Amino acid sequence: MAESTRRRLDQPRTVTKWRPQIDPDSFGRTSERLARFLGTGKFLFWQSMIVLAWITLNITGWIGQWDAYPFILLNLAFSTQAAYAAPLILLAQNRQDDRDRISLEEDRSRALQTRAGTEYLAREIAALRVAINEVATRDYLRGELEKLRTDLEDLSEKVTGEPAEPPTTTPRKAGKQKNRTDRDRERERAQRDRERERERERRRERDRAATAAGPADS
Repeated sequence: MAESTRRRLDQPRTVTKWRPQIDPDSFGRTSERLARFLGTGKFLFWQSMIVLAWITLNITGWIGQWDAYPFILLNLAFSTQAAYAAPLILLAQNRQDDRDRISLEEDRSRALQTRAGTEYLAREIAALRVAINEVATRDYLRGELEKLRTDLEDLSEKVTGEPAEPPTTTPRKAGKQKNRTDRDRERERAQRDRERERERERRRERDRAATAAGPADS
């Protein structure tokens, strides 16, 4: 037992020194409270009252002149107060600067995230507009079916060598059919115009999407 508790000679001696443990956060919060109190009207009022009472009592000598004119002890107290107040105020300002810097970095990162999200939404909206314009509409399908019917009639004429016989109709039905043919031609012409306009709009949307995506990718 004595051998186990004996200090070993092959190991250096551990010198234990007492060091005060100070929490930086607690000390910083206390300094901020003191600095905040030093800048209030309450502190100035009570300090002024204490100074007036000190001077009055030492001049009149009611209790005794423990600090006669020129009030050296009072000046020493003010010097001590200033010596402690200045570092406390600087420490509070440094903590406030650290908080402001962290807040500024968070605001900057949040602004970058918001900008990236806005650019992404803008690209998605442009892509959706282009996709919606490329969807086949009812008029477009009707026009394609009319073209297909015309091509089939032409193909049947080439195969049989005889033109398709028009259906026998009465004059009234013939007039109606002619009117229908004219309306179909006008409809086809309007359909072609609409198709050309849609094609122009699609090209414009592609150009706009490419222009909007270019600065965002860069």
